[in-house]
Amino acid sequence: MAAIDLLVLAALTIFASSVILQKARGDSEGDALHALRRSLSDPDKVLLSWDPNLVNPCTWFHVTCNQDNRVTRVDLGNSNLSGHLVPELGKLEHLQYLELYKNNIQGTIPAELGNLKSLISLDLYNNNISGTIPPSLGNLKSLVFLRLNDNQLNGPIPRELANISSLKVVDVSNNNLCGTIPTTGSFEHIPLNNFENNPRLEGPELQGLATYDTNCS
Repeated sequence: MAAIDLLVLAALTIFASSVILQKARGDSEGDALHALRRSLSDPDKVLLSWDPNLVNPCTWFHVTCNQDNRVTRVDLGNSNLSGHLVPELGKLEHLQYLELYKNNIQGTIPAELGNLKSLISLDLYNNNISGTIPPSLGNLKSLVFLRLNDNQLNGPIPRELANISSLKVVDVSNNNLCGTIPTTGSFEHIPLNNFENNPRLEGPELQGLATYDTNCS
């Protein structure tokens, strides 16, 4: 009888530990997303379901989770949002798709987005984002789609991005980028029109003949 009691106690302990761990993970991811919500103006109330009092954000609209209740998608494209991005987004370590295109988001791209090691798609196009493209995005070794076009970005295109072997689509057109257009690594087959309408951007880059940050001073 004592052995059975011990087995039941062990099973209950494991179950309780699992629940506590899932809640902690949910709280962490929910806190990160709620920080984003607080930084955004939402006149159409698309974020109304983002209730920080829930155990995890997997029940929120525009948020998708995997079977382990980890956030894998945030879909807020064309949602009439304004405000800015927050560094807390870098805590969503299982996030694969961050879709915030066609809004009125301002401010800069947080360097912490470089922590999103599972990210496949980063779509921030058609906003009013300024500042530089963080070199830390070169850490996104699963990234396939990087669309930052139609913003107010400046500075050079980080060469770290050329080392992402999975990267297939890059669009940085209609910004104010400077320097030269990368031609190595993942940039080898990116069409030139994905860089157009950056008045200070030169290229394509001639290897060994020009520094990439030309026109950036």
